[in-house]
This record gives sequence, C-alpha cells and structure tokens, in this order.
Amino acid sequence: MLPSFDPQQCPVLSIDDHLPPVPLDRLSAPALRDRFERSPVWQPEHVADRLQLPRAPVHASVLVPLVLRGDETMVLLTQRAEHLSDHPGQISFPGGRAELEDLTPITTALREAEEEIGLTRDFVQVLGTLPHYITVTGYIVTPVVALVQPGFSLRVDASEVAEVFEVPLAYLMTPAHHRRHAVGEGDNAREFLSMPWITQAADGSPKSCFIWGATAAMLRNFYRFVSA
Repeated sequence: MLPSFDPQQCPVLSIDDHLPPVPLDRLSAPALRDRFERSPVWQPEHVADRLQLPRAPVHASVLVPLVLRGDETMVLLTQRAEHLSDHPGQISFPGGRAELEDLTPITTALREAEEEIGLTRDFVQVLGTLPHYITVTGYIVTPVVALVQPGFSLRVDASEVAEVFEVPLAYLMTPAHHRRHAVGEGDNAREFLSMPWITQAADGSPKSCFIWGATAAMLRNFYRFVSA
C-alpha cells in the first residue's frame, strides 16, 4: 500500500535554477510544430515513479493542451476530484485509461479530454507524443501534446474534475521553478519534482496550485524535449 503524505510539506532538496529556461521563440506554435516534425535526439529525464503497485499495468493517455492565447502559450491543467481512488485532488492533465475501442493513445487522450472537460476535437491539433511515463499507481501513460485554438467552451465533469486552470508554458519551461523533494527512507525513499504556481481564487486572494508527481515529471520531460 502506498504511504500517505502531504507533498507540500516535504523538504526541498534543490531548485534547478542552474539550468536555462527555454527561449520564448521556441514556445511559439510554429516552433513547436517544427520541433515535433523534426524531433531531435534526446532522452527523457523521468520514465517512472520509484514505487510500484503489485498489479498488472494499465495503459492510459493524457492530453497536454497548449492553448494559444495571443502571443502567449498556456498549459491547460485540471485538479482531480477529491473522491477519486487514484491521485485524488492532484493537479493533472485531462486523460485516463485506454478503452477497447480506442485505436491509438492519441484516440484515448482526445476522448478523455472531451469526456472530462468538454474540450472538443475541432479546437485541437495534435503535434505528437512524448515517451510514456509509468505512475506509482501502475498506469503506463502516453502524453499527447496538442495545440488548442481559443474559443472553446468547457463542460467539466464534476465527478472527475474539481477545477480547470491555465499556467503559462514559459513558466513551466523555466527550471528555476522546478523543485526537487524527497519523501520516505530506505527502500521506500522517493524523490519527486514540483512546480508550484500561484494564481488567484474567485475572491481575488492568492491560491496555490501545487503541480507535482507524474504531471511535473512529464512537464520536465517536455522541457528536455523542447530544449534539446
């Protein structure tokens, strides 16, 4: 059984401010299209969580939606509902497990995004996929990266998603915002990344969105991909 802990209370081992941010011109829509069309030689930094559940792995996909907001590219993220059995309350990409009728991981990601948050496919242009990531709960996740044109309307499935918000891609592609944490000891020791983001609540007060775990690891891999 996985140990329960509050990731925000885990000590910060280091901050990766020695690494350069991705230049803004590499985060534009044309540059991102070109990067996937002419992918460089690179290696993902993170491929799996340290701890694994003793069960057969389950294939899943997530959509990494890059929303084009004028001159700025934003990453659309969700906060999972608190009652879910896997990763309750965590910040994640829209997505879920593959179904028998899904032809490809891309099919899974598009279907799940439409079911979870109502993001319809006519606003989505898939760029490609990143290497899969194995979560601590036994999912083999394929990240599907896509550009999303503005003008869409969301219909959030409240049984799965508590909130939807956007974070500037440039912020997430700046390693000075990437923190390394540790939890556990001995054979149960585990390190993980976080990318804390401060936004505003409905009443205008500051609100912390703690991006960590698998979502942060996949974003870090995306950083390695676009900066290679």
